[in-house]
Amino acid sequence: MLLEPKLLAVLREGYSRDLLRRDATAGLTVAVVALPLAMALAIASGASPVTGLHTAIVAGFLISALGGSRVQIGGPTAAFIPVVAGIVATHGAGGLLLCTLLAGLILVAAGLLRIGALIRYMPHAVIVGFTAGIAVSIVSSQVKDALGLQMAALPAAFLPRWQALSTHLGTLTISAVALTAAGLAIILALRRWRPHWPGFLLAVLACSLLALVLPHADTLGSRFGALPAALPVFSLPRIPFERTLELLPASLTIAFLAGIESLLSALVADGMTGFRHRSSAELVAQGIANVGSALVGGLPATGAIARTATNVRAGARTPVAGMLHAVFLLVFLLLLAPAMAYVPMAALAAILLVVAWNISEHAAFRRILAGPGGDALVLLSTFLLTVVVDLTAAIIAGIALAGLVALWRRHHPLPEPAP
Repeated sequence: MLLEPKLLAVLREGYSRDLLRRDATAGLTVAVVALPLAMALAIASGASPVTGLHTAIVAGFLISALGGSRVQIGGPTAAFIPVVAGIVATHGAGGLLLCTLLAGLILVAAGLLRIGALIRYMPHAVIVGFTAGIAVSIVSSQVKDALGLQMAALPAAFLPRWQALSTHLGTLTISAVALTAAGLAIILALRRWRPHWPGFLLAVLACSLLALVLPHADTLGSRFGALPAALPVFSLPRIPFERTLELLPASLTIAFLAGIESLLSALVADGMTGFRHRSSAELVAQGIANVGSALVGGLPATGAIARTATNVRAGARTPVAGMLHAVFLLVFLLLLAPAMAYVPMAALAAILLVVAWNISEHAAFRRILAGPGGDALVLLSTFLLTVVVDLTAAIIAGIALAGLVALWRRHHPLPEPAP
């Protein structure tokens, strides 16, 4: 039972026309949110926009169909951006495919071994530290497009990246700045006054219209050419298996991050719906979804907290909503691919700047900093290593340091407060 997908339980209970109506409405709502987001996440990761859509379609369908949560929505997420961009820059697209494939197999093994519950014991300071570090990395990756800087590809490392950005500030493009500002204003205004409206999509539509009258607006079409309106094709790409040992640390990082984010998302969904997810089944589904994504040349995928919450608020009741979200995305790709060429890069940068703020955990960051010194040390160490070095080193160091802090507290307990 622990490995049984929630979809089977739902079908045994009986699936009604009313449930289908609710799930279809929720699936369409989430697909509208996911459409611009999947493209933006792929571009920020160093891939093409259609790669992000293929990932959301294939991995999103598999995560919902096979997962242990009734309402989980899967696909590419912002947490993977610095990891994937670093792998692509260092090892190329083939290296990323191998890492995604290996991460999928690791997640399947973790689910079969029923170790999903152990991930819940991850120190909170470590999670907040690397999440905030990822947010800073996302912001640094979007400055070029947000300001329209005329420069070559950004360096992968954080400090050289900012050095390159600072030397090209004189190439700022007014049209890009205007589009970024417009996108941010629309998203934030809708979030405040019309929170149920699809802010990301409306911002993209408005900025695309504005770009038609602005000079020198960089768009998806000008950078990537026409997007292919075609189904994802399953094939066995050229994967450099001889580099397995070399890429194993990065694969473990992807698997670990996918496991953490998917189970946190499932927990959030449980709190919103009153249901309980099956962590082992969820990890197995995440693993199969990542293998499937690799076989269509896609990106790593996991459960997406924001999209899952949107799914619940839109009325989703069963995994069918997530499966339909993937189907709707496929329909959008087949019908709207030519129009997507007019989407400005600055509009997608605005979306990712908002996403970075959303995942930054700024309130928890400040709270931990104001707390006991050991937790603050773990937080800052994980944060700085995530930003300046990489996520693998940050997680290893953060867990080790958190263990030392816990050991210290066991042997040096705080004095009892005076009565």
